[in-house]
Amino acid sequence: MKGSLVCVGLGMTLGAHISPISQSYIENADVVFSGVSNAIVGVWLEEMHPDVRSLQPFYQQGKSRNTTYQQMVDAMLEQVRLGKKVVGAFYGHPGVFAKAPHVAIETAKKEGFSAQMLPGISAEDCLFADLGIDPGKVGCQHYEASQFMFYQRVIDPSAYLILWQVGIAGDKSLARFETTQAHRQLLVELLLETYPATHQVILYEAAVLPIDRVRQQYVALDALAETDMFQHTTLVVPPCQSMQKNTLMLERLASLEKSLLNHTS
Repeated sequence: MKGSLVCVGLGMTLGAHISPISQSYIENADVVFSGVSNAIVGVWLEEMHPDVRSLQPFYQQGKSRNTTYQQMVDAMLEQVRLGKKVVGAFYGHPGVFAKAPHVAIETAKKEGFSAQMLPGISAEDCLFADLGIDPGKVGCQHYEASQFMFYQRVIDPSAYLILWQVGIAGDKSLARFETTQAHRQLLVELLLETYPATHQVILYEAAVLPIDRVRQQYVALDALAETDMFQHTTLVVPPCQSMQKNTLMLERLASLEKSLLNHTS
């Protein structure tokens, strides 16, 4: 039998977010590889399948995450090449801030195997629900925190700015599990080029277990560097000014509507 690969999302909160089709793929797989953020989630996954192999041991302090991700890919594809129905079960959404699933699926397809990704509820989805944010109201900008620091980005201060993985902001080694207050201060200084020092920002962490409390901590921007942050902490920077009307475009649209009305009358 020819092997296959399906990468599924488990969602963020234990047992609450998994879709029926993702659960079905897990239950009917030959082998399941897990990338989860909590040992209890791993135990729950093992209740669905007798052969669950954790990918977490590939992570090591001081080891490049690129090496870790490639080892994860190799582990999954080894079983696919043996003709197994393989499932990669990842917390949240398997394609959001998760390199290994994308590379594994791309490689499997190139080698002629069936491979696909099924979405899951991500930290972003939980953030919008927990913080009451509608990204369509004033717009929303998303960046990985280190990438935001390494490259010149144009910030729209009338929209939300969301920075992911702020706990490792400024890490160029790809080998740390956290960075220092000094690294965070450089991020703060970058943000202070656009936002006032007293601007209230939010540190957010989704609930992993049903008994967990969502972290929704408000702090002034100039005090941000001194605040505890982790790999799974997300920084939400609300708008600091109102949207500015594009008067020229509005006039052109009005002219267009008028010409269309005259054309039909």
